[in-house]
Amino acid sequence: MSEVLTSLAVGLLTAAVVMTVAALVARAVGRVAVVDVAWGLGFVAIAAGTAAVADGDPARRWLVLGLVGLWGLRLAWHIRRRAVGHGEDPRYEKLLGGPVREVGFGVAVRKVFLVQGVAMWFISLPVQVGAALSVRWWPVVVAGSVLWLVGLVFEAVGDAQLAAYKRDPDRGPVMDRGLWRWTRHPNYFGDACVWWGLWLVGGLASGWLPGLLTVLAPVAMTWFLVFATGARLLEQTMMKRPGYPEYAARTSMFFPLPPRS
Repeated sequence: MSEVLTSLAVGLLTAAVVMTVAALVARAVGRVAVVDVAWGLGFVAIAAGTAAVADGDPARRWLVLGLVGLWGLRLAWHIRRRAVGHGEDPRYEKLLGGPVREVGFGVAVRKVFLVQGVAMWFISLPVQVGAALSVRWWPVVVAGSVLWLVGLVFEAVGDAQLAAYKRDPDRGPVMDRGLWRWTRHPNYFGDACVWWGLWLVGGLASGWLPGLLTVLAPVAMTWFLVFATGARLLEQTMMKRPGYPEYAARTSMFFPLPPRS
């Protein structure tokens, strides 16, 4: 039990440090969207810290660090590259009630950095708990790794297809190619699969009790992706674009499904 508590404490401290640094950088550059880059990096830092201090199964600890590292570093790199040359993300202006220079940076700290720091710690509970425990069911580790891979492919391929669409001078008004023909948010769906996979690897594979105690972590991540800072919030803006309501009428919002006629 003491190993689990130590791992949780290290995870909480790491999340606090990452979000503090992100807030300082955001204040310096005047963009709250810096937190999106820190989001992926923070999970990597938590996985690395808990893998280093905890005393759980070594193979599983380093496997989880590898899975989180690949996901988090790719996500941070992609968001950083996409953000170059752009201003504030309109989602954050809507969340804050206006530009950060008008509402005050303290509002951004409370509504964005504090909330995402706590969310990062909570969502990574399977990573932190798994680092301190032994593996009970290795087949569950394998199943979780496969689900993680499915999620990473959806996320990476979806991002690559969207980037190719934006470079195409003959593109239509709405991206409805490839994975985007089956779901309006393949990257968010992939993110959810990644964290349900990590819950299987780090939580449920340790036993029924660790699995039950950490299952709300992927539930929370899915809720964020669909309702909080993800799909629903983004679509409030996207629905104003020509052709998007028609695209939404025929395409599943989250889970990949055959397009409706």
